[in-house]
Amino acid sequence: MTSFPPESSADHHDALSLPPDWRYEDAVRQVETMIDRIESGELELAEVFSQFAEAVKALRQCEAFLAHQQQQVDLLIETLLDDPADF
Repeated sequence: MTSFPPESSADHHDALSLPPDWRYEDAVRQVETMIDRIESGELELAEVFSQFAEAVKALRQCEAFLAHQQQQVDLLIETLLDDPADF
């Protein structure tokens, strides 16, 4: 059986080029805040574009993080299917 050592949070950040203190939940909250600010109608047009660009960047980070997590889950499931007697 192939063993997969658990990856630490730092490993995920390094593999995805995320800042060391990056957290998915925080990124989602930041995007929600940016959307609220954009939808408020109180921002200058330049700030709307700036907030939009930041939201897109954060969403791409979230998407990459989730894709990486899905790969890890898929590997674990594959391991279970390859040799269920080990579990």
